[in-house]
Amino acid sequence: MKTSAVFSAVLSLLSLASTGSAHGHHHHDKHSDSGTSSASAPATFTPPQVFKNVNLVHIVSLEKNYVKESINVVIENIDKEAHSDYILPFTNEQLSRLGGLEVRDRKNAESGPFGVEPVEFESFGPNQYVRIRLPTPLAPGAQQTLGITYYLLSAYKPLPASIKQEEQQFLSYSFSAYCPSVYATSKQKTEVKFASTNIPDYTKLLGSGDVKEFPQKQGSKLVYGPFDEKPAGALEPIQVRFEFNKPVIHFSRLERDIEVSHWGGNVAFEERYDLEHRGANLSSLFNRVKWQQSQYYNPVTHALKEMKFPLRVGSADPYYTDVIGNVSTSRFRSNKREALLEIKPRYPLFGGWKYPFTIGWNSDAKNFLRRTATGGFVLNVPFLEGPKQPEGVEYEQVVVRLILPEGAENVKWTTAVPKSSISDAGVQIHKTYLDTIGRTALVIRGRNLVDDFRDRDLTVTYDYPMSAVLRKPLVVFSSSMAVFVSLWLLSLINLKFTTKK
Repeated sequence: MKTSAVFSAVLSLLSLASTGSAHGHHHHDKHSDSGTSSASAPATFTPPQVFKNVNLVHIVSLEKNYVKESINVVIENIDKEAHSDYILPFTNEQLSRLGGLEVRDRKNAESGPFGVEPVEFESFGPNQYVRIRLPTPLAPGAQQTLGITYYLLSAYKPLPASIKQEEQQFLSYSFSAYCPSVYATSKQKTEVKFASTNIPDYTKLLGSGDVKEFPQKQGSKLVYGPFDEKPAGALEPIQVRFEFNKPVIHFSRLERDIEVSHWGGNVAFEERYDLEHRGANLSSLFNRVKWQQSQYYNPVTHALKEMKFPLRVGSADPYYTDVIGNVSTSRFRSNKREALLEIKPRYPLFGGWKYPFTIGWNSDAKNFLRRTATGGFVLNVPFLEGPKQPEGVEYEQVVVRLILPEGAENVKWTTAVPKSSISDAGVQIHKTYLDTIGRTALVIRGRNLVDDFRDRDLTVTYDYPMSAVLRKPLVVFSSSMAVFVSLWLLSLINLKFTTKK
């Protein structure tokens, strides 16, 4: 099968096609200049050896319940011609869990993210490739420093897979001590960061120079390397096992509805979550009595007991429900400095347990909406909010549905979320009470996002003509008058029985 299909379904690096509706709606992404369209390649693809990695630092962060990898690399053009395509390899298995891929110039913080695109070719091999487009072709012998960041979801395996209710949880993760690269690397090292200093098991390698053995343990960090010259494609499989006595929160799906009301001056938010704890399962049945007794001394546990949702200042009227109904175990604090919704599930969540729930709230439209000099409107809302937990939160699928007033047109949007995590976007019609043609709804689908992207803006511009503004009150008035006239006409009908004299 074509690997482009894999990328479009999983990595979502293919460019977003125009999905404007028949009513003339449009969408726009602020990263469109970089371009992410698929690039054709032969049936077999071999990355050209035009670069080398002069110095590479690979940082693997296992501090949260997802993996964050950063690659800071100085690249050099070793060819006789200028080149602008740097190739990054991933395995097929990684692609299904890859998200938030961003590439920037480490020495120019003001420059935007570089364009990335999949390399399309016919292959059943284990690797796929991403092409990084340098803004300016790198001249022969010239160097450039790249900062590459991405996230891998569902990356850990509990080890052991089942534990007692009060036992500590340990996770394992497998990767390569050498950073995967299609180019030769002159010098490199890999740093692995953990949330705890308790790292009972990790692969040991033969050292070099004055260091007899890798890794070197520095508190809650392991350092593999520095390593000398390594050829293209070199790998050194290793595994680490570490304490992670926190919940492993995974949202398989989040549906986030944002409804804008011009007449009511309100923006209503509703979020529907499918939550799963992906930590170690319980080796025996849950003991409620033992759990209640342990709460008196508040021990560290891998169970999920509560979640905190920081909201925008001015948020009001929060609610929290699940499949049973309203959940009363919530608390909302709101003042001039903060708005915080704290919720507790009906029961503590352990590994393998699932819990779907819904939260919602209202906010004043003036906090998000403004009018332009040309008469249009600009709406600025967070693309993703969600809970803010010290252990981190990952989202497999995200659907953001922005419901605009009926008759809104010329819809355009931009977002600070990496384009590699946006899989689809389009304008649809959403029908609700007292609508005639239905409301304009912008629907954006994301994949493999993490809480590092919470509060990144989604900016939407649209026009709202006066005819559309007056449509609803005219419909309500006309409907009311029709009812009154109908009742008046019915009152004129004589339904009395008369007798002949």
